[in-house]
Amino acid sequence: MPVRYVIRLPEPAAARGSEPSLSFTANGYEAFAEQLQDALRSPALFERWRQMQPEPDEVDPALGATDPQATVEGRREDMSVYLTATTSLPGEILRHRLRLLAGSRWELRDVR
Repeated sequence: MPVRYVIRLPEPAAARGSEPSLSFTANGYEAFAEQLQDALRSPALFERWRQMQPEPDEVDPALGATDPQATVEGRREDMSVYLTATTSLPGEILRHRLRLLAGSRWELRDVR
């Protein structure tokens, strides 16, 4: 059953993870939504991260789960970007992908 997550990027320009090759490159809300949606639908971001680990083969493969039906919509409100992600992936996986993409520069505002 899909869950709807509302994520706020209070400072979109600062919403970058610690590893530039894994981080958001987006500037506008539509690009942020597109990049997060791709990170949920495709294993590419997870695989790049996994290969950077000291023992890639020891990484729990469950963290690489994807949801080909995931959708993410973005909007700009005041100076923030809001992303509404609808996915069947567990919250742990969503949070992991967001930490890779945005570091700690995001807030989970609502879950339904």
